[in-house]
Amino acid sequence: MKKLTTFLLTSILLVGANIDIVSKKHDRKMPSDSDELLSYNKILKDVKNSVVNISTEKSVSSRGQRNPFMNDPFFREFFGGGFHQIPRKRMERSLGSGVIISSDGYIVTNNHVVAGSDKVLVTIPDDKKEYEAKIIGTDPKSDLAVIKIQGKKFNKINFYDSDNVRIGDVVFAIGNPFGVGETITSGIVSGKNRSSVGINEYENFIQTDAPINPGNSGGALINSLGYLIGINTAILTKSGGNNGVGFSIPSNMVARIANSLIDNGSFERAWLGVVIGELTSELADYYNKDYGVVLTSVKKGSPADKAGLKRGDLVLEVDGKRINNPSMLKNTIGNKRPNTKVKVKFQRSKRVKTVTVKLASLNKSGFTLKDGYNYQGLILNQLSTEDKNRFRVPDDIVGVMVRDIEKNSEGEKSNFRKGDIIVQCDNTEILSIEDLKRATNKKGKKQFFIYRNGNIYIVLF
Repeated sequence: MKKLTTFLLTSILLVGANIDIVSKKHDRKMPSDSDELLSYNKILKDVKNSVVNISTEKSVSSRGQRNPFMNDPFFREFFGGGFHQIPRKRMERSLGSGVIISSDGYIVTNNHVVAGSDKVLVTIPDDKKEYEAKIIGTDPKSDLAVIKIQGKKFNKINFYDSDNVRIGDVVFAIGNPFGVGETITSGIVSGKNRSSVGINEYENFIQTDAPINPGNSGGALINSLGYLIGINTAILTKSGGNNGVGFSIPSNMVARIANSLIDNGSFERAWLGVVIGELTSELADYYNKDYGVVLTSVKKGSPADKAGLKRGDLVLEVDGKRINNPSMLKNTIGNKRPNTKVKVKFQRSKRVKTVTVKLASLNKSGFTLKDGYNYQGLILNQLSTEDKNRFRVPDDIVGVMVRDIEKNSEGEKSNFRKGDIIVQCDNTEILSIEDLKRATNKKGKKQFFIYRNGNIYIVLF
C-alpha cells in the first residue's frame, strides 16, 4: 500500500512575531495494511442481545380543575376552600432500556424508567416473547433500579472496571427504546467524575459525546472490547436533541448498588455526619493546599464527631484517595456500607493528622444530604424568617416546612405537598424539629395540622 503524500513544514516569519512551527514528517496510514473494513461488528454482536426494551404502565390521577363557581366569594365562603372536581384516573405509558446483568434474568436500568409503575414489560432482541418483570429494588438517589424476568441462559453483559476508563476511549451507547431493535451510536469518553450536574443526588458520571437518544435511559455504554463501563442516564440539552454531552453512571457504582438491590432490595449508604464546603481560592491560600474539603459543621454524636473531627478541618484523603471537591467526598462515603471503617486524613492548624472513622447508616441518621430531618421520606426544615417572607406566610404561623419529598417513600404516598407547614401533630404544637420528633415517636397514624395556601388542613399519616 502506497503512503499518502506528506508536506514538510519549516519555520516561517510573520510580521510582528516569530512563530516556530515544528517541522516533522508524519506518515499517514490506513487502519489496516490488508484489504479489510474497519468494523466493530463482532464486538457489538456479542452484546446487543444484552440490552433490552422496557415498557411500563402506571395509573395516575389528574387533579380536577377548580370549579368555576369558586370564583364567586359568596360560594367560596359557603363551601370552603377545598371544593374541587373528582380527580380522574388515566393510564400513563413510557419506554426505556435496560441491561441484562445475570443469566437468570436480573436487569439493571434507571429508577426513573420504572419508578411507580404498576406493570413492567421486557422485550429482548431476537426473542419474540414478552416478559413481565418484577421490580426487585430501587435507589432513587443514584437513579438505579433492578428488575427480574423469569428464565435461564439470558445473554448477560460483562462489567469493566470504570476506574480504568480514560478520556479519549472509544465507546458505544446501546439502547432499545422502541422494542423493534437496538440503536447504537459511537463516540469517545469526553470526561470523568462529572458531578454537580443536578440530575441525581449522587453523581459521578462518565461524560460522552456518543449520542444518547430519547428512550435510551437505562441502556449500556460499552468500550471497544464490548464491556459495560456505564448505564446511560441523561443528555444535556435544551431542545430535546443530542448536543454531544451525555452522562452515564459508572459501572463500579452500578455493580455495588445492583448487588445490594438484589440481595436486600435496597442500598444502605454510609453516613459521616458532616456539612462540607468548597475550598475557595482564599481558603486554599489559608490552608496552603490546592485540594481538599472544608468541614463547616460536624453533627453531635455522629461518626465524625466520635472520631474527633471538628469544624474547620480540611479533609484531604479517605482511605488514601485524594478528595478534590465536596462531591468526591459525598460519593466516596455514600458508596460505602454502614459500619465500614475508613481512614480520614485531614489538616488542622497547619498539622496533618489521620483518624479512623466507623461510618454509620445514612438511612437511620434522620438526616439527608440536604441537611433536613427525614420523616418517612418528608424532608423537613425549621420554618425561617426568609421562608416566611418568600412564601408570604403570616407572622402567627410557626412550624416546620416540607422542603422536599423522597421518591417512592411513604411520604410520597401521603397527602403532603412541598411547601406544606406542619403546625401541630395530634395534640402537640410544632415549634421545632425536636417537637416533631417527640410527637411522632409513637407508632400508628397521626393527625397532622398543616398550613397550605392560606388555609389549615388535616392530614392523617
